[in-house]
Amino acid sequence: MSEGKILKRQPAFQGKVIDVAVETVELPDGSQVDLEMVHHPGGAAAVALDEQDRVCLLRQFRHASDGWLWELPAGRIDPGETPFNTAQRELLEEAGLQAEDWTDLGIMHSSPGIFTEVIHLWFARGLTSVPVEHEHGEVIEVHWMPLVQALDWCDDGNITDSKTLVGLYRAGALIKNRLEILSEDPGC
Repeated sequence: MSEGKILKRQPAFQGKVIDVAVETVELPDGSQVDLEMVHHPGGAAAVALDEQDRVCLLRQFRHASDGWLWELPAGRIDPGETPFNTAQRELLEEAGLQAEDWTDLGIMHSSPGIFTEVIHLWFARGLTSVPVEHEHGEVIEVHWMPLVQALDWCDDGNITDSKTLVGLYRAGALIKNRLEILSEDPGC
């Protein structure tokens, strides 16, 4: 079996952020299918944890979700920008934070059946507050809560945003693994 390939592309819409097209694709098994695809430049998000093990969460109004969502500081990758630079910029603009220590938490696909968007997740520590620089059209409240409470909110459905769920779960697993390694170290 070969990898899938685009045989034909019919553009349907070109916006400032997304590009929508109907693509005729040859799948790895040789069959052909028409797919409606939304192309997106991708994004990055930051799980920012302070010295008291509190995570920075944004309560943000999202028209598409018909209300307010709890989210990590995140945003779209600008042309010529790396995912890491995007995470740094969005943490600064949306939460008013800079971080000294960054750990890559991997990527996630937001909706791979239709979107090409890939979100890069980062864990940020060593935080310093700076002035918030929300963009026009962003309605955001910055909140701090214990990571344990945020993870409980993931479990009980208070947090429904996919990048936030994945980012918080991965950060929680990273911390748990680091604590287990420390507890196994006879020098501790």
